[in-house]
Amino acid sequence: MLILNAQEVKTVFPMKDAIESDKTAFLLHSQGKTEVPVRISFPVNESSTSQFMPAYVKSHVNRVGIKVVSTFPDNASKNIPVVTAQVLLLDPETGEVCAMMNGTEVTKIRTGAISGAAIDILARKNCEKGALFGTGGQAQSQLEAMLTARSSLKEVKVFDLHEDRITKFISATSDMADKFGVKISGAKSPDEAIDEADIITTVTISKTPVFDGSKVKAGAHVNGVGSYTPTARELDFALIERARVFVDNKEAVFAEAGDFLIPIKEGKYSFERVAGELGSVLDGKLEGRQSDSQITVMKTVGYAVLDVVAAWTIYNRAIELGIGNNINI
Repeated sequence: MLILNAQEVKTVFPMKDAIESDKTAFLLHSQGKTEVPVRISFPVNESSTSQFMPAYVKSHVNRVGIKVVSTFPDNASKNIPVVTAQVLLLDPETGEVCAMMNGTEVTKIRTGAISGAAIDILARKNCEKGALFGTGGQAQSQLEAMLTARSSLKEVKVFDLHEDRITKFISATSDMADKFGVKISGAKSPDEAIDEADIITTVTISKTPVFDGSKVKAGAHVNGVGSYTPTARELDFALIERARVFVDNKEAVFAEAGDFLIPIKEGKYSFERVAGELGSVLDGKLEGRQSDSQITVMKTVGYAVLDVVAAWTIYNRAIELGIGNNINI
């Protein structure tokens, strides 16, 4: 069994490759070449959850895998990631576990890449201003994905409820700012963050909307990433009502995303108004953005096909480069 730590995962899985990996996962899922049960999720205490996410990718990858992931918000005060995980990849001929890798890093990269893929598929080509809500463990990969998918960006505004975290985040991403030639600055309010923003990504643990969707500019693209439970939402109804909406996985999103479930419960929305999955756009079955003035939204709660395709890519690259530790159990 090959063991890969966080740094080894990061070394063999750059963001550009991760975006293509996620696109492959979306496409295979759209083509019916996957088996992906709805994740098993349960509360561990009042604020924390653990989840088990299995999947089988029949074509191209031909692998079974599972991610065990936990979200513990109090970890932020302990200076450790809020989201922690491990990914197991199985051999298709024997069913034995052939690899175990740091799923926290896999999750960071592939979740950032979901937004990157959505931006590449749905956002206008000439985007110049971005907005990022949240500065937690997944925020840097979300920023990297945004800049990778749209190199035309000149400025990204960052907002967090804790101003000191914004300052630390900007300092931590200074090398990224230099690499992409972009200005990363703090916003003092949600309104300032989204003002004239062409791309908006939310990656917070907020249970209530983090900005006013009625103030989003025409033609913007929005990624809703952070919330993943029926009682929490980062995106308000004003935005959902204005936008052409896409999801990564209908079954998962429709079961878990409060961004839709809350307005549906209020009688304001229905799932029939969701345009469809990103994979259907990639497969040519569904039209994506229809005009430069249209607002597009992509909502993700994540699903295990993304992890299995990512793990397969990481495993093969690590074998090729001789990275990681092999152990016998």
